[in-house]
Order: sequence, then C-alpha cells, then structure tokens
Amino acid sequence: MSTRPASCVGESCKYLYRAADKEGQTIESMLGARRDVAAAKRFFRKVMRAEHRRLPFSISVDKNAAYPDAFATSQAERIVPPDRKLRRVKYLDNVIEQDHRSIKKKVRASQCFEHFHTAGRTLEGIEAVNVMRKGQVKRLAGSDAVGQAKFVTSLFGIAA
Repeated sequence: MSTRPASCVGESCKYLYRAADKEGQTIESMLGARRDVAAAKRFFRKVMRAEHRRLPFSISVDKNAAYPDAFATSQAERIVPPDRKLRRVKYLDNVIEQDHRSIKKKVRASQCFEHFHTAGRTLEGIEAVNVMRKGQVKRLAGSDAVGQAKFVTSLFGIAA
C-alpha cells in the first residue's frame, strides 16, 4: 500500500491510496483528502472488502505515522484479521511505487483539478486503463476494443 500526493485540487493536495499484490496487480485505490488515521482505516476497510483472490499475509506500507494506529484499530475492529503483520520498511513498497509511476505521469500532465469529484473520477479512469493494460480483467483480451469499451461503460455508466 502506498499513499502519495495525487494532485492538487483547488489549493490543497489530495492523496491517492493504492494497494497492489506482490506481482504488481492492482487491488484497490482510493483518493483521500487527508493522510491520517481515519483515512488509512477507511482504506484498510476498502482493501479487505475488495474482490481479490485471497487476503494478504502481510501489509507493506511506507513510513507514514498513521499506519500503525490505523492497523491496530482495524485489527481490533476485525476489519483486518489478527494474524496479519504490518511491515513499515523502506523499499518494501517498491512494487507499488513502480506501478504508481504511470499514474503520476498522467496526473502531472493535467496540472491541477478544480474539484475533488473531478480528480476522483479521472483517477478512477486512469486506474481502469491500467487494470486493462495489465490484463487483470477476466475474459477480456488486451486487443479486444469492443470488450474494453463495454468494461468502461459498466464501470462509469458512460459510452467509451
């Protein structure tokens, strides 16, 4: 899991929380206004409810001070199973940082967003394209343009 400033919305920066497995497959992402304990707990809850194959044995995060408190309270509230470990070691989240690079490049090109909703929808679209590019969508080939258009329509309710 990783959080980085996603982009500026208006005058303040917003943070993109992302989770990926050890192979680099995207599990979940969330745009947050703050980088605090409440936001980290909200993201832990979202990741544990995500439709992925299995729960993680360990969770590697960056050195943000909010993660240990959020992890402990999430375990106490049974959001995260009690036998899981939190690893806060530099460079253990390199897989997600490399995956995050393509998103940062696209967001940096857009300069700034006017509204939080606009930033969230744009980042959802970028994440959807990355998921398709990595071949994570079941029964959808990378060259199937019609299938990709249907996938985008099902996600956002718009015609691609």
